[in-house]
Amino acid sequence: MSKSFSIAIDGPAGAGKSTIAKALARELGAMYLDTGAMYRAIGLHMLRKGLVDDPDAVAANVNDVDIEVRHVDGVQRIFLSGEDVSEAIRQPEVSMVTSTVSAIPAVRARLVALQQQIAEGHDVIMDGRDIGTKVLPNATLKIYLTASAEERARRRCLELEEKGMAEPYEKVLKEMIERDYQDTHRAASPLTRADDAVLVDSSDLTLEQSVARMKALALEAIGNRH
Repeated sequence: MSKSFSIAIDGPAGAGKSTIAKALARELGAMYLDTGAMYRAIGLHMLRKGLVDDPDAVAANVNDVDIEVRHVDGVQRIFLSGEDVSEAIRQPEVSMVTSTVSAIPAVRARLVALQQQIAEGHDVIMDGRDIGTKVLPNATLKIYLTASAEERARRRCLELEEKGMAEPYEKVLKEMIERDYQDTHRAASPLTRADDAVLVDSSDLTLEQSVARMKALALEAIGNRH
């Protein structure tokens, strides 16, 4: 292909964005970038520093955070000051903190610039909350991937259980609804569907069906570009 392509996947927490985007990247031979992991790394850093409840302090310190994205054996790993925090950022307490921290304009400005820099000149699939609206506004294809809050909570419970971090379904659902509210009501780059994004609801789809649906959309968009 004569020109690189970009696919932006946005949607609420637990919709399966990362899992599907990774599979899609393998199918299309593209680089995958999990932007949510980058925000989680910032959240973990601020949590460790005790700055989460002070937005001004977060904004003042965000440019000093040493965050690096590496691809090890084809898998994205997140490093914070040289430490691989790819697992630590998935803890439930980091998830809630991340929603708060990511609403701070200075945090979004720092990471959007970094994400755009990483994506430049590559075939890339990127997922997050504002990829189609802010990070890759000219993406070859924009997809808004969603699912019901109940289904997303069920999936998250299974994921946590598999990692030995089981949580009650009611607690996970409550946190999911709270996270949705925070993400859609924040002042800086709220979660919203881009006007030209294709809606994909995975509530009743298996992982394989979701990947197949999005691969078909991707191939059509890439083909139409030429």
